[in-house]
Amino acid sequence: MSGIKLLALDLDGTLFNSKKEISLENRRALKEAHDKGIKVVITTGRPLAAIGNLLADLDLVSSEDYSITFNGGLVQRNTGQILAKHALTFEDVEKIHAVLEPLGLPVDVLSEGIVYSVPSRDQKSLYHLANPLLTFVEIPSLTQLPRDIVYNKIVTVCPEDYLDQRIAQLPDSLRQDYEVFKSREIILELMPKGVHKAVGLQLLCDRLGVEANQVMAVGDEENDLTMLKWAGLGVAMANGVALVKETADVVTRRTNEESGVAEAVDRYILEKL
Repeated sequence: MSGIKLLALDLDGTLFNSKKEISLENRRALKEAHDKGIKVVITTGRPLAAIGNLLADLDLVSSEDYSITFNGGLVQRNTGQILAKHALTFEDVEKIHAVLEPLGLPVDVLSEGIVYSVPSRDQKSLYHLANPLLTFVEIPSLTQLPRDIVYNKIVTVCPEDYLDQRIAQLPDSLRQDYEVFKSREIILELMPKGVHKAVGLQLLCDRLGVEANQVMAVGDEENDLTMLKWAGLGVAMANGVALVKETADVVTRRTNEESGVAEAVDRYILEKL
């Protein structure tokens, strides 16, 4: 019998296909797992506002349904109530901007559902294309950034080749002071040091009385690595990046375009395969 009590699911490249849709097969598998009493927890770099109608579509809207958002920066009930929060300071934002701006990288500062975009001399951010459900405010410099808000994370979003060239030039000190990782081909994310998906899951599981060995986590990108290592069963998608597939306990045969999440749920939770 499966000992899994909680299913932690990434969205982009995992539960979502390339059209940001959830297949009927994935929906069926998640409903069966939920009906079996499994906690289905969306674990994403996105804020709750960027998930759209997903939670309602999956019937995960009660006060006993939870999400990990901002890569572990927020642990919250799906009703919106925040259970745990980690954020950057304004000094952190200034420090990160001082590293990214000379490299010609745009800086997007996320505050809940609002994105404050500071273009670089070479690039305007592409983040509005990646997350159109958020509210975007372009500001000419950090001096226009409000000081009385929460700075959940920073992202820099630009063409993949350009981004990868700049990532290679990032100083080691940035990774020493912050969590720095790609979450998609065109997105680099920066979080407070020590804040990542595994931290959010640990906080939630402590609250729920669930052990790590009772958790199955599914993901595809670098920002999923910590939760795949932490969970009792870490599942990488067939379309995942090489490091994720090397790190995970198992790799699905099917990609996110082929309902790989349903394959994992059927095999390891519902025990149908």
